[in-house]
Amino acid sequence: MGKNQKNQELMSKVFEDYFSEIQTDMVSICLEYVEERAEKIYIYCSFEEGIVSSDYFYNINGKVVERHKLNDMLSSGENNYDVSVQRQSGVVKILNMDIKSVINLCKEYNREIPTEMKLIYNIEENSLKAEYKYELVYSDDPVKTADDVAMEWFEEISKDNSWS
Repeated sequence: MGKNQKNQELMSKVFEDYFSEIQTDMVSICLEYVEERAEKIYIYCSFEEGIVSSDYFYNINGKVVERHKLNDMLSSGENNYDVSVQRQSGVVKILNMDIKSVINLCKEYNREIPTEMKLIYNIEENSLKAEYKYELVYSDDPVKTADDVAMEWFEEISKDNSWS
């Protein structure tokens, strides 16, 4: 193996490690928000035309639920989740910082920057499924925004368990 090829492999491994660390941070903040009381976490990340956007929602007791409606899923006697706007905004702020870290990492390693990332973390199995897009998802649509795309994904997941 030549020195150049070995350097490329080393750079690749380092990139993948950093990329994984950022995704782990995204999962971690969403896990903390739900107090680890969920089956799955869904994280939507978007970066198009200089705009960073994120959203997250959960699967609790077999039902897909938006982050502000977590308490609707509780059985009697269970402690309420803190779904305050301040707490939700804090998570979004961290997710957006993580997206910026992905952007900077991709630039540093001369990699293509994803325009969209959909992450599904299965808490029980401790497994992460990820889907990435590199083409524009909503920027070329006259009315659609990243929030619309995130909501479409939420609705798709709610109806269809093939993402599970």
